[in-house]
Amino acid sequence: MNPPADDARLFALREWLAHALPGAAFTVAPASADASFRRYFRVALAAPHAIAPDAATLIAMDAPPSLENCRPFVHVASLLHAAGVHAPRVLAQDLDRGFLLLTDLGTTTYMAALDAGSAPALYLDALDALVRFQRTSREGELPPYDEALLRRELDLFPDWYVARHLNRTLDAAARASLERVFALVLANNLAQPRVFVHRDYHSRNLMVSAPNPGVLDFQDAVYGPVTYDLVSLLRDAYVEWDEERQLDWAVRYWERARAAGIPVDADFGAFWRDFEWMGVQRQLKVLGIFARLAHRDGKASYVQDMPLVMRYLRAACGRYGELSPLLALLDALAADAP
Repeated sequence: MNPPADDARLFALREWLAHALPGAAFTVAPASADASFRRYFRVALAAPHAIAPDAATLIAMDAPPSLENCRPFVHVASLLHAAGVHAPRVLAQDLDRGFLLLTDLGTTTYMAALDAGSAPALYLDALDALVRFQRTSREGELPPYDEALLRRELDLFPDWYVARHLNRTLDAAARASLERVFALVLANNLAQPRVFVHRDYHSRNLMVSAPNPGVLDFQDAVYGPVTYDLVSLLRDAYVEWDEERQLDWAVRYWERARAAGIPVDADFGAFWRDFEWMGVQRQLKVLGIFARLAHRDGKASYVQDMPLVMRYLRAACGRYGELSPLLALLDALAADAP
């Protein structure tokens, strides 16, 4: 979809690009948008330019400063590069106006490329990149994925999925039951070893590239539970794999992580339990986020991705007795759904 002719920020971005790319002839076209207020434009160069001599295209990010902050993007990009992970390079920046000029990682997402034949090699590349990022982890570089943040994310489920999407009000007993489950989930999450966490490491944010993968949408990275990004990757809200494949890839990650000195549990069974409990936190959060995107931001397409997220959540709750009250609540909500 083309931006409107009176798009003042696009006009300002074009002017800024003319200064960032002196002497260059270029065209600007929409590249993508994400679930935030950021927009991305592909800048096609008529001829090679000194800023990136080997590039025919670049990416311009428009992040309105009143709504988005580019500084975390720039910082996390530097951490990824230092770890040997393929992320966009920042070629020019105007942080006060919310403009960045980036290298282009191409147009083929994992989501577009994945099938039964391509998946093994693509996922192993993604696991290797994740391990490279995690093994450079150190406290103080990124905001902590602490109890307050994990809890705010859990609250998206009752506030947006239950109250807004299902138009239901939980009674006191149901709310108390949910609170007890939240406390158990948070206790598990907070007890896990901590590493750098991309926080949205999945098929829409991984690009098929050389070297592979290219990693995008990392500006919300934090320092937190070691299983979080693996959950994002293997229990992707947009791509479903059977549990046998999930287990195989999880074992391969676990072996690589142990060899790299990442503090995963020495017992794979305990690691897998942490993975599943981390998944419960993420899936509750994602259901709330998808509901908020649909009802607050008018992005109704995310509703179609809810059933897969709910299947992940219900399956995990069914395997652990401590989570059975949450499964009972999900059953009750489903029974009363219109």
